[in-house]
Amino acid sequence: MNETTSTKKKEPIEESQVAPGHRACAGCGELLAARLVMNAAGKNVIATCATGCLEVVSSAYPQSAWKMPWIHSLFENPTAVASGVEAALKALGRENEANIIAQGGDGSTADIGIGCLSGMLERGHNVLYVCYDNEAYMNTGVQRSGLTPFEASTTTAPSGKISWGKTTDKKPMPEIAAAHGIPYVATASVGYYADLQKKVKKALTIKGPKYIQIHCPCPLGWIHDPALTIKVAQVAVQTGLIPIFEMENGVITSVRKIVKKRPVEDYLKLQGRFRHLLKKSGGEDEVKRIQAIADQNIEKYHLI
Repeated sequence: MNETTSTKKKEPIEESQVAPGHRACAGCGELLAARLVMNAAGKNVIATCATGCLEVVSSAYPQSAWKMPWIHSLFENPTAVASGVEAALKALGRENEANIIAQGGDGSTADIGIGCLSGMLERGHNVLYVCYDNEAYMNTGVQRSGLTPFEASTTTAPSGKISWGKTTDKKPMPEIAAAHGIPYVATASVGYYADLQKKVKKALTIKGPKYIQIHCPCPLGWIHDPALTIKVAQVAVQTGLIPIFEMENGVITSVRKIVKKRPVEDYLKLQGRFRHLLKKSGGEDEVKRIQAIADQNIEKYHLI
């Protein structure tokens, strides 16, 4: 070891705002996303969180992994609770003292809580909403949600002799959020953490309601190797199935370009929830239908 190496100072390790020791599964994309969000947001945060995997694994009484004021809400109303927090801070003249982040999974966001979310966006509360999109109701048994992808097999939309899985594609929640006339909407992926954190920091500089949807692989529900969470997330983006973009005042202002396009089969074969498409007779035609969805995304968002 030379003198330069021995005297070089190590970069300080910043304390994570979501503590280790939680009960998340190995390779949990949702917990990883939440940690990235909160670390990007910093210490001056008040967070609300819907019922679901994120709440269950991080707040088993009397312990909590959250190193900030954190409120567990019902499945449907983290946005209503966050709206109340924001209104209370305004009434106290303290609205500039903390950033408010409301959080929910895809079921809370796109299905059960979409009414309260719409109300928060329409009223113009200065709150960042984060959707952790793991594409099913994972906490209660992998039931399909509005954000479950086309032909994925779930417990309530199973593949079988007369079914290929879910019969509809993902609900376009970013576009639905943008239709409320809010100033900022973005999509992100745990596979690209720097992009994710950059968008969180940017959103928190903008006054008014903001919406970020983060694609989060779930090894248990997607049936993939926990060690492959980041790879699975990245391949989803590289196929075009998960477009990564920003919208400001309803206009797309940036997209993450696909450097080397990959066929959707590269993504499907990594997961057990799509295994039937690669094994059943006629599956080739179904894979082509999914490829068409990816190609439409590429054209729509100019990803190439």
